[in-house]
Amino acid sequence: MKRTLDFSVAFMGIVLLLPLGLAIALAIWMEDRASPWFRGVRVARGGGDFRMLKFRSMYPDAWKNGVNSTASGDARVTRVGRWLRGAKLDELPQLWNVLVGDMSLVGPRPQVRADADLYTSEERRMWNVRPGITDLASIVFADEGAILAGSEDPDLLYNQIIRPWKSRLALLYVERRTLAADCAIVLLTAAALVRRTWALRGVSWILATWKADRVLQTMASRRVPLQAYPPPGADAIVTNYRAANDRAANSRASSDRAANDHSANDRPANDHPLDDRDRVQGTAA
Repeated sequence: MKRTLDFSVAFMGIVLLLPLGLAIALAIWMEDRASPWFRGVRVARGGGDFRMLKFRSMYPDAWKNGVNSTASGDARVTRVGRWLRGAKLDELPQLWNVLVGDMSLVGPRPQVRADADLYTSEERRMWNVRPGITDLASIVFADEGAILAGSEDPDLLYNQIIRPWKSRLALLYVERRTLAADCAIVLLTAAALVRRTWALRGVSWILATWKADRVLQTMASRRVPLQAYPPPGADAIVTNYRAANDRAANSRASSDRAANDHSANDRPANDHPLDDRDRVQGTAA
């Protein structure tokens, strides 16, 4: 039922919003004469990768500087991009990802591989469902850029005061999700564009109904400053994002090498990789 609803809404949304989408694409292209699309690699359900489609809001190749979190005033964001991000219109192309089954309308927001590699085993339970265009955390942290503004290390700050609560909200959704909850979250997301305080009250009601942890309810209300906290399944607050990221990348590379070695050892003796000439001949055949 959820997949049927996702497909139907995504299809209707693409059709109805096509003129707006074309106008946005043209505005982005006119600013710097570069492609209006951004196809970023994100972690999919099951832990694999997929290409998430967005309207490009940064200068071309801005992602290559290695910073994954975006603060307000980030110099990488274009003039059109600032407006798109403020109105959340840069996310509209993700309706295509919903249509083809990579994403859902509601679900944990997809993460870049560098951040996902830092996940604890507890956080990886988020990969049991399709990532979504919106979720409770999208409403609670709609001002994420403002939270990170002025930080010397926005990635570290994100992992200290946003990730712990964002992951807990996502895990709670994975445990308690229903079609009615999905509809409520979509409505609250729309309400947040008009008046965020209304949407935050709605989030508080959902969390109370789900009997969420009191500390999580307090942080999600956004009535008090965000508290640094360990990620779900961890014992300590993240203190060095770069070092943790490097360790995770090295661990992943080692696992990939081990998997490749195992695959090579399992190959039959008469099963040899094709050389370039064989590939051409095989393709031609």
